[in-house]
Amino acid sequence: MQESYRFVVTGRVQGVGFRVATRRKAQALGLIGWVRNCADGSVEGLVAGPRFDAVLALRDWLRRGPPGAQVETLEWHAVDAPIDEPRFLVRR
Repeated sequence: MQESYRFVVTGRVQGVGFRVATRRKAQALGLIGWVRNCADGSVEGLVAGPRFDAVLALRDWLRRGPPGAQVETLEWHAVDAPIDEPRFLVRR
């Protein structure tokens, strides 16, 4: 069983293509999960994958985000939450 990680990114992360760019990066890394905007202006998600180095690569990418984003904080926690998604999705 692979570990799942919940993340919350704050800063200028909405209206800059953060979710779509996160999905592209996660899919390129072979990860599953989801990402969505939150009402407080943050972006949150859940991610897992068979290769831990790929999960860490996404974590490192989330610290910067796509061009136009200004990441202030990244919360990253292992969680006991299986991911039922067959791929990485953008949720609304």
